[in-house]
Amino acid sequence: MTAAGKCAALAVAAVFAAAVWAQEGGGGGQAPPGGGGAPPGGTVSPGPSPTIPTPSIPSRERQQIPQLGEQQPFPEMRRPVFLSGKVLLEDGTPPPEPVVIERVCNGVVRPEGYTDSKGRFSIELGRNALMMADASVGSAADPGFGGTGGFGTQRGSMTNLGGPMGGLSERDLIGCELRASLPGYQSQVVMLSGRRLFDNPDVGTIVLRRLGNVEGTTISMTSLSAPKEARKAYEKGREAAGKKKWADAQKQLEKAVQLHPEYAAAWFELGRTLESQNHVAQAREAYSKALAADPKFINPYLQLAGIAARERNWEEVAAVTDRILQLNPFDFPGAYFYNAVANFNLRKLDAAEKSAKEALKLDTQNRFPKVNHLLGLILAQKHQFASAVTHLRNYLALAPNAPDAETVKQQLAEVERFAAQTASPPNPEP
Repeated sequence: MTAAGKCAALAVAAVFAAAVWAQEGGGGGQAPPGGGGAPPGGTVSPGPSPTIPTPSIPSRERQQIPQLGEQQPFPEMRRPVFLSGKVLLEDGTPPPEPVVIERVCNGVVRPEGYTDSKGRFSIELGRNALMMADASVGSAADPGFGGTGGFGTQRGSMTNLGGPMGGLSERDLIGCELRASLPGYQSQVVMLSGRRLFDNPDVGTIVLRRLGNVEGTTISMTSLSAPKEARKAYEKGREAAGKKKWADAQKQLEKAVQLHPEYAAAWFELGRTLESQNHVAQAREAYSKALAADPKFINPYLQLAGIAARERNWEEVAAVTDRILQLNPFDFPGAYFYNAVANFNLRKLDAAEKSAKEALKLDTQNRFPKVNHLLGLILAQKHQFASAVTHLRNYLALAPNAPDAETVKQQLAEVERFAAQTASPPNPEP
């Protein structure tokens, strides 16, 4: 086979891979990438998700043992650490929807809990972070677009990060801070370094300030105008959805939108409930009504993009993700990934490359290792073989046991041969 023929064969394989990523998506991710997101009981964007590789935490045996007479600055006593507080917007009102509370330790982000309807939170550090999936497998815990993609769902491994399996020590809080995470907003932070285990658990108020150059967010301000009965039905619907009681959830959410037709969050939750029952056409209609009520509400766009990707309607995926990124270009690496997949299948390689690189730039936690695979295939088709090799290797390093690892290894070997040929000078003629 000629070099051109091999490149063509590689291109076909690449297009098939991109289509499969979307096809493997289901109806059950959770929070959108980049922070914030929905609390347990719902999804924000469908599809399996890549896992978050987490730096290993040194065991007690690996920690330096102080010499006799040397004073330890942080005692090693481990116990549950409870924290409480409140999250408010800068105008003094609580967020109209639940906001995720995160602990960030030396750059590693761990979700810890959610605020209630009044912005209050009460958490035990480490309790929600016990299940850490192996970096090589996918899970259905995150959205993304394909990025959600680890593409394949397997069981994660248990890692003791503190909490019920032993608690935390003061040493564990070194380099840690607490924040509220909501796309489109900047959070004040509470420093946890130096905090003693018996300190007052109330950390006070965390203020969220709207970013001036971001229009779209994952909360809808139309919730503030909802009457009490509509909000009550909405909360009951979310609770029922969290228990997968779809019929009850649908009934309550339909009541909420009847009482308040401009209730964008309720239309969105109704769409997710319908989608969970595989009523895709009705779900589309509910998401559209959510956007009609609040065009800057990001979550319905994420769901619509996921539906279009499963249908392989790449024009629609590109259009919807373009809108997401126009509203908020900073908080959704998964949207860039979906956009790259769509443009790749539409043979718009420059646009696909640009979006894939933006996804990598924003994905500081490596939640979407599949972006490296996609970018490697894009660069191979553009004959940038050396760079393509780097990204394919990166994907295999991040996800060595991924379901498609053997296929990617074959692609890597092929691209490495092309890279070697282009790097070698031609043999002089005799």
